[in-house]
Amino acid sequence: MKMRNLLVGLACVLGTQAPLLAAPASPTPDLFALRVGRAETVSQGTIEHAVILIENGKIITIGQDLEIERGIRVIDRPDWVVTPGFVNCYSRAGMSSSGGSGTQPGVQASTELYPRQPIYGELLEAGVTTLGLYPPGNQIPGQAVVVSTAGDSRESMLVREGAYLKILMESNSKAKKTLRDGFEEADKHLEKVTEAREKHEKAKEKYDDELKKWKKYDDEEKAKKKEPVDPGDFVEPDPSDEAAAFLDLREGELSAMFSIRKAGDYLHLIDALGEEQISWSMRVPLRNDIDLYEVAEKLGADERQVVVEPRLTLMPWTARERNIPAELDRAGARVVFIPNGDDLGNQEKWRQHVGHLVKRGMDPQAALAAMTHEPAVLLGVDETVGSLGAGKEATMLFFDGDPFQASTNLKAVMHAGDFVEEASAQ
Repeated sequence: MKMRNLLVGLACVLGTQAPLLAAPASPTPDLFALRVGRAETVSQGTIEHAVILIENGKIITIGQDLEIERGIRVIDRPDWVVTPGFVNCYSRAGMSSSGGSGTQPGVQASTELYPRQPIYGELLEAGVTTLGLYPPGNQIPGQAVVVSTAGDSRESMLVREGAYLKILMESNSKAKKTLRDGFEEADKHLEKVTEAREKHEKAKEKYDDELKKWKKYDDEEKAKKKEPVDPGDFVEPDPSDEAAAFLDLREGELSAMFSIRKAGDYLHLIDALGEEQISWSMRVPLRNDIDLYEVAEKLGADERQVVVEPRLTLMPWTARERNIPAELDRAGARVVFIPNGDDLGNQEKWRQHVGHLVKRGMDPQAALAAMTHEPAVLLGVDETVGSLGAGKEATMLFFDGDPFQASTNLKAVMHAGDFVEEASAQ
């Protein structure tokens, strides 16, 4: 679909009301207001008759029936519902390489990023404004990267590298050993640093002693002896890629996404982690034989983020449906939705698939958060995207009704204050 800026076409109504709170005395061309029927902010709940003030691509303020200063351009759409842009935290869109088995925690998925591929524009049109792209492979294939689908170059697409470390966990000793080996590599590096530091301190002490003696020599004695060489400041030895990644996990600079297939894998994961205190989420493909409900209470008690597709499964040995995402949410776990498949068709139908779970009992606010705020938190970009509020990037979607109703259409997509796409009815 042809990209175009909708500001000229949409900003046809000018406000003539009293001043808006926090609005500057002299409006600038990059300042405008959106007046919509409803804003689903996620972070602040639902705001009816919402007014959103936007300047230089950021939300300045958002509230109900705010008055607008004379002269500020207004886009008036009382029949629209606005939400944050959708965030898919687990994707291979636009990437085609295949991975093997092994431990490569230093690999960055950004090396596979090739801008200007049609898929990114198509995803933007479908409302997916942010992607978490992960590297392929088993065991520990590397680290994910966060990209914006609105960019047309590496620089404009790249949002963050090292979003999470992907780790496959299974119910076997090999998987547990792989995880423990990573932390052991971190320990070995710290031991190496300690040894190097002690060696440097001894060299420094020796240098200081020799320098004192050398300074006492007369010129003739100094001419016969070499001046002691200063060992300089201590330089910490570089860690291996594996040690560096696991040190970052411990220090909170990197999180892990563990991929499991059954409840037993979760129990093995907890055992393998032992006393390690790291930030981590869990990816679980939903199938009819999945037994994740067995550990739902444990996941809820930890408020763990669980990455799942919006699918209904069947009760074991029955034809009765089970809404596991809704069960996880009610237990206190933080559900993170990804599309049922990574192809364009499933990403275009992502919202409808989530809506199907809402019809089957999932809380709609939790469902929307699972497509916006929660994946943004997982990717470490929630300070800018994933919810609507002052200081956040004005990256939003506009619908002509309830986003989870099958009859609702996506009308427009905004990225950083610009209407970048007018979406067709879906």
